[in-house]
Amino acid sequence: MIITLTGNNSFSLQRRLSQIVADFKREYGDLAVERLEGEEISPEGLIESLKSLPFLANRKLALVRDLSFNKPAAEQLEQIISSVGESCDFIILEPNVDRRSVYFKVLKSQTELEDFSALDGRNLTSWLVNEAKQQGAKLNLADANYLVERVGEDQQLLASELSKLLTYNPEISRSSIDILTEKAPQSRVFDLLDAAFNGQKERALKLYEEQRAQRIEPQAILPMITWQLNLMALTSLGRDKTSGEIAKDTGGSAFPLDKAKRLASKAGSQKLARMIDEAYKIDLDFKSTSIDTDEALRTFIATL
Repeated sequence: MIITLTGNNSFSLQRRLSQIVADFKREYGDLAVERLEGEEISPEGLIESLKSLPFLANRKLALVRDLSFNKPAAEQLEQIISSVGESCDFIILEPNVDRRSVYFKVLKSQTELEDFSALDGRNLTSWLVNEAKQQGAKLNLADANYLVERVGEDQQLLASELSKLLTYNPEISRSSIDILTEKAPQSRVFDLLDAAFNGQKERALKLYEEQRAQRIEPQAILPMITWQLNLMALTSLGRDKTSGEIAKDTGGSAFPLDKAKRLASKAGSQKLARMIDEAYKIDLDFKSTSIDTDEALRTFIATL
């Protein structure tokens, strides 16, 4: 067994690795697993390890991570793979490998490659529902979507929040989500802009003050606002495309684009262009003058 685990979904990749290791230890014992430093080991040292007999076990599992960062070893990958002994299983972890490289092509052709891509919002909601079901709990799609909107798209964080919610009550509801989870700053900024575009100036400013009360500096809030404005601009320019198509074109996620599209429809293209220009000027002032950053952002929000 020679497997490559790759992809930017660190949660799913780590879960798969943990499953392989646990199953192997259960059958062959704790001493059967050998972890190797991919960036530091010499090609000769790796080959020797893969050829050697297991210690006090019938088989061994050799794990190596980021071998692609080790140029001498990466250049001898085919020789390394061919040296794997009959009593050895080999796992190569490459979360961030260059997929255009010869190294990756060898992995793809000569190992069993498992690719774990990050889930977008829609897939995350389905994953949450299934994950809850597997653990004997109940979570409907609407509330799963609400949880993603509230805490963000970090799957590791979502798994942690789901575990907390399941402990509290296996019947997960929006009420329990509100009680047990904290809204991510980016979600609060979306709410802030939504309030501003609906003419709710006082609520928008209150949401800003809540961010400041949590010690989130104006220099951190402005990039979150400009990120939302950027998504709004993408949806405005690509108005004839779906969020999924725009996400594919830009390498982003459809989930925040769906939300941005709703904001863009309220603002309109001319107003959006003015807001982006004003945000750019504020950013320049932040970096080049001694303006009151709080006051500058409050004024910006109030005039949206």
